[in-house]
Amino acid sequence: MMRNQATLLIFSMLVVPAVLAQPYPQKTVRYIVPMSPGSGADTLARIVTGGMSAILGQQVIVDNRTGASGNIGAEAGAKAPPDGYTLFQASSTHAGNVSLYRNLGYDLVRDFAPVMQLAFSPSLAVVHPSLPVKSVADLVKLARTRPGAINYASTGVGTATWVAGELFKSMARVDLAHVPYRGGGEAATAVVSGEVSVYFGPLSILWPQAQQGRLRALAVTTPQRLAVAPGLPTLAESGLTGYQSGNWYGIVVPAKTPREVITVVRQAAARALADTALNKRLTDLGYLVVGDQPDEFGAFIKAEIATLAKIIQQTGAKAE
Repeated sequence: MMRNQATLLIFSMLVVPAVLAQPYPQKTVRYIVPMSPGSGADTLARIVTGGMSAILGQQVIVDNRTGASGNIGAEAGAKAPPDGYTLFQASSTHAGNVSLYRNLGYDLVRDFAPVMQLAFSPSLAVVHPSLPVKSVADLVKLARTRPGAINYASTGVGTATWVAGELFKSMARVDLAHVPYRGGGEAATAVVSGEVSVYFGPLSILWPQAQQGRLRALAVTTPQRLAVAPGLPTLAESGLTGYQSGNWYGIVVPAKTPREVITVVRQAAARALADTALNKRLTDLGYLVVGDQPDEFGAFIKAEIATLAKIIQQTGAKAE
């Protein structure tokens, strides 16, 4: 869920050294992203790791470990040596997976140490232009006349895009057929091509497609309208009072990683996010930049696990 925007961008309070004097890192750092290339998670990771590489003086290389709703990558991250040379990009998907899967190969709280929440990615409700709807109300009306006949894409059971779709189905009292894809790039391609009709996906990926007429954007999933797309109503405004979804992303490391290493990683990520040009790239893509402290991020993750557990229980959703 999205934080109060007043808490975002607290970079003026950061006090970090201009040069990191610690011996870490002495070699390339692996940054596991559990989603596919071209996804919103991957886009964010490549922008941030580019900035971190320059600050750390060592390459931070993105390693896409896809599959099982982000669980394959998460398990690899949890089992990596706790030496700071493997970073993992966690997201709201992993908080939801706690309630969806009985036998995860990792524990999101026990097996990871939080470093920093990077950003929140708002989502768009979009449809392929061939679908005869121009608003959320139109989509709800059409879906009620065609139960199960209209499909929606997701990046897999348990992911933020799936939660968004299931929440829409529950609140709108409609039946949409779920079509899972391996990652955000594949799901976006599917809706642009017309292979599926509906997608609740990352604004950073879908908004450019909507602006070019390849998709029809109906609404944003945040509580308030967004500056990057001021003409789009929220789903809450569109009749689904209280609707809110999206995806947060943050860096975690294997548990028992030394505190001084966590500090270096966090400082590098914070300085990257505070860079004017890099920050603008993210905000232009619709990301809401955060940049919090490890203890704040840890508390946030625990709260998200509880929040998503309630949503999953309300929707009756289960991992397939």
